[in-house]
Amino acid sequence: MTMRLLADPAAHRPNGRPLLVVDVDEVVLGFIAPLSAFLERHGFQLMPRSFAITGNVTRAGGGQAIGGELVRELIAAFFAREVENQPPVEGAIATLARLAAATDPVLLTNVPAAQAARRAAHLAELGVGAPMIANDGPKGPALARLAQAARAVGGDELPVIFVDDGPNHLASARGAVAGVRLVHFVADPVWFAMAPTVGGTWLKTRDWDAVEAAIRRLLDGDEPGAGVVETARAP
Repeated sequence: MTMRLLADPAAHRPNGRPLLVVDVDEVVLGFIAPLSAFLERHGFQLMPRSFAITGNVTRAGGGQAIGGELVRELIAAFFAREVENQPPVEGAIATLARLAAATDPVLLTNVPAAQAARRAAHLAELGVGAPMIANDGPKGPALARLAQAARAVGGDELPVIFVDDGPNHLASARGAVAGVRLVHFVADPVWFAMAPTVGGTWLKTRDWDAVEAAIRRLLDGDEPGAGVVETARAP
């Protein structure tokens, strides 16, 4: 399997089918569990007290959160050392492969630029064929560029679906693309339970079967009703 690592959204060539833009960490690849294990190996622990990494990392055996700068350094170190070791989220790879026949899938990830090629290679080894863009900051602007190009080919009513675990990225997408269907996906069950509701969410789930079912209903003209449709895979 090969995949294209795109330099920016302008490099994507839409195929006229509904645009499906998908985050990677905690959506296609596990993030919370491998990060937690990495932190423990280095004398820290991730305490799930709120839906955030910063503010929830402590030194092993302590209860006081370490500073944000150190958290960012630890996350950067995690990606530098473990980006090839993140396991696939259950159902993600097979579902993306099936949906590729009916949609135009693109991976939009905030992996550090220095690790982007390694992430793309890892995803390709797992069987992901969709192109990948390494983003920095809120994802709304990149999504807007992808959506504009897709709708220039497929028409102004072409569906745009955005799947991400981050409330900030979902809000950014909501403000950037008219009519975007927001899928709030958090694979980890503890973090899913803590995830806040984002206004305008179309589907909130940790189950790729639910994502596929909702998208197929949309493409068949029978999408879920307005408001949050929340599903949680059985543990």
